[in-house]
Amino acid sequence: MTKPVAREPQRRNSRSNRARILATARRELGRNPDVTLEELARASGVVRRTLFGHFPGRAALLEALAEEASETLRGVLEIARRPEEPAERALAHFVRCIWPVGDRYRLLLALARRDLGMERVAEILAPARDEVTSILERGRRDGVFPTPLPPAVLSAALEAMHLALLEQVNTGALEDDGTRTAVVTLIAAGVPAERAGAVVEGVAPEVTAVEPDDVG
Repeated sequence: MTKPVAREPQRRNSRSNRARILATARRELGRNPDVTLEELARASGVVRRTLFGHFPGRAALLEALAEEASETLRGVLEIARRPEEPAERALAHFVRCIWPVGDRYRLLLALARRDLGMERVAEILAPARDEVTSILERGRRDGVFPTPLPPAVLSAALEAMHLALLEQVNTGALEDDGTRTAVVTLIAAGVPAERAGAVVEGVAPEVTAVEPDDVG
């Protein structure tokens, strides 16, 4: 009886092609949000049929990138959580850790709002919003964040501010590694400006090694 041909090399090749297409899409969409799938296939070094075999349309490609962003965010969240730290340090550390994810996927977030809808973007960002809400609740109890806004409301407002700042990065109006964003986040939460700057500077050495690629 003839043994079945091993299909694992084909599967590995398929996974490799898919990963290469997604990496190319992240790069090329950042350069040109209107790049076509045919152009992406050429840039990825695959034939058109291969790309369409993985992603039958633009929406499918963006959804795959959205899921990749969601998985990356969840992975970084595991690194970014500091429940044992004072709330102001925990929030600063969180923002500095998460910023590279937003920077990496900033064009995707803008495209997803247009192509996939705000509900999908909100779903991707929900774990980060929940974590910030938890930090704000803790800081409010400890008197660190003397804001009149409920923590969940302030968390949503901070998320909107971060997305707006990422849009400014898209336009070239802002350059930031997350430091300035972390400072203004603490200020928005009620921390005095001088104190906010000192806290962010204090957590900077802890986040230098945290990048999206570290979590797969």
